[in-house]
Amino acid sequence: MPNKPSAGGSSQMTRRPPRGVKAGKGKYLFKMVGLNSVEAGPDYSTAHGSVVEGERFMMGLLRMPKGTGAAAHNHPNEQWVYIIEGTLAFEVDGKKGVATPGSLLYFPPNAVHATQASADRDVVFLTGKDLSHGLWGNRIGKKPAVPAAKAKKRVRAR
Repeated sequence: MPNKPSAGGSSQMTRRPPRGVKAGKGKYLFKMVGLNSVEAGPDYSTAHGSVVEGERFMMGLLRMPKGTGAAAHNHPNEQWVYIIEGTLAFEVDGKKGVATPGSLLYFPPNAVHATQASADRDVVFLTGKDLSHGLWGNRIGKKPAVPAAKAKKRVRAR
């Protein structure tokens, strides 16, 4: 099903969000680096990487190229983000902060949030979402996630 904007949202996405590699039925161990390549939210985010789905939860190992980010968006499912490498500035429901390696971020259901990788290095993070909605969220407003010149230089997850 296509993503539909939530109240106040302006997402015009009509593509179906990608599915991760399906776990279970004998598949229990996954080498996340290079497993698959999924865009985390092409309408609003530069994050991309590997995603695995279970019955009720998805996990992703994602990379956000330095100096890029995710514009304000929300989704009805909650999300967790564990920072492995790099520094990620964030805003959740109007509260701002900076997450460094070892930090765990929580985005409640429907909370408007945005992120920005520092200019000096990519951010690598492990993320988890329940499967009540899917991977992609709903963009809020029209502010671009990254400057146009940087958006063209997407770096594939390593």
